[in-house]
Amino acid sequence: MALDHYRELAYYFRLIEHDMPRLVAYRKPFVPPTPSTPVIVRSVHYAGEEHPVTVKRALVVPVSDLPLSSDAARHKIRILAGVRWTPNPPADAGVSGAVGWGDGFIKISCERFPEPAMNMKWASDVLDRLVLEANDPKDTFKNVPVDLRHVYSKLRKSKKGHRRGHFAPPPSIHDFPLEWLPDSASQGEAAGELASS
Repeated sequence: MALDHYRELAYYFRLIEHDMPRLVAYRKPFVPPTPSTPVIVRSVHYAGEEHPVTVKRALVVPVSDLPLSSDAARHKIRILAGVRWTPNPPADAGVSGAVGWGDGFIKISCERFPEPAMNMKWASDVLDRLVLEANDPKDTFKNVPVDLRHVYSKLRKSKKGHRRGHFAPPPSIHDFPLEWLPDSASQGEAAGELASS
């Protein structure tokens, strides 16, 4: 068994020494996505093994990068997306925390078709229809508030210690309302009244 192990190591060392330099010709520099290509596509592979989830495709896109015509269109797409819209990036979206969250993110996934390309096409078509409908000025949905029940429900179910169920960051001393503090003059008068009584 030890000899088999060393043979396997020697095989991989030979690959590294002889074949890896030839792969340099195929190397491409990383180019970050431009505003014209804001969609992030995610997929799952099991290294050649058959699995039902390998046909699934999910796309995530920031609402602020979509070609929306106005603030009313951004508000309308949040309402139309429903539970597919979240104010922060989904955990499995591949979006860094350093990215500005702006107007939130839309995640659309599909695994109902037998081919991955068909699932990707369906998700892409849904996103295109959402953008088209959001840019339609007939009805702006300006009186309809954005529904955040799905966000709060997910936070309530998460196991995050004492901060479980909180959407906003914890309050600090900077959040204390200054109008609640008494004036320094009235503080002196109150102290004088207490001393005289």
